[in-house]
Amino acid sequence: MSLEGRTMIMSGGSRGIGLAIAIAAARRGANVVLLAKTDKPHPRLPGTIHTAAAEIEAAGGSALPVVGDVRDESSVENAVARAVERFGGIDIVVNNASALALDATEDLPMKRFDLMTQIQLRGTHLLSSKALPHLRQASNPHILSLSPPLNLSPHWLGAHPAYTMAKYGMTLLTLGWAAEYAEQGVAANCLWPETYIATAAVQNILGGDAAIEKSRTPEIVADAAVEILSRPARECTGNTFLDVDVLRDAGTTDLSQYGGTGDLQYDIFVDRPS
Repeated sequence: MSLEGRTMIMSGGSRGIGLAIAIAAARRGANVVLLAKTDKPHPRLPGTIHTAAAEIEAAGGSALPVVGDVRDESSVENAVARAVERFGGIDIVVNNASALALDATEDLPMKRFDLMTQIQLRGTHLLSSKALPHLRQASNPHILSLSPPLNLSPHWLGAHPAYTMAKYGMTLLTLGWAAEYAEQGVAANCLWPETYIATAAVQNILGGDAAIEKSRTPEIVADAAVEILSRPARECTGNTFLDVDVLRDAGTTDLSQYGGTGDLQYDIFVDRPS
């Protein structure tokens, strides 16, 4: 189903995977509403909500940047209201905003614990719940959360329990909505990259240039996302997808266009094939 004229609201999206998804949707004619805090440039991170909006417009979509915090109820209500006022409704919610801290339990500051749970859990629930009354009126409504399959291997459970809980919480919420809203035709799916993706988080936290060389580009996740969001909602819900599986199912077998040299680094929560 076409994305032409459909309205997506996304948490974050000033850079990285979120921006790539927004641009890919814009190329297919979508309206994109961004709710993000990056009103001014960050010294270590590229882009703001305003530069992202300009890139979305340049790609052929209509952009509405809304400066706010996905953890704050009034910010989310304002973004939803402005989306409906500007574009007449909401067809798609993308829960993209996330915080990353891989500290061991005894080393993790409570400030970082709180940030992860507030963005990943509270923010995901808040944006989706406020948009759901409008999604239920849409012809092909989708919720898409950038969160992983529930890999309960002791390796992943023990690696960084707080981050794991926050990301798995996003997945559980999304799978819960798939069941809760199945009869009303609102799709809810999760999407996760098979490998590291070349983003600022990977550069700054997960290994610098060496990690970037073993990463694919954000466009692989973006192309998988728009493929999911183009599917009929009643036929595609309750899934935890890896980007490569979505693309292969859609007929894309050559992934070399998405970069990465040599031995790619599998992402967190993804087991390397034996």
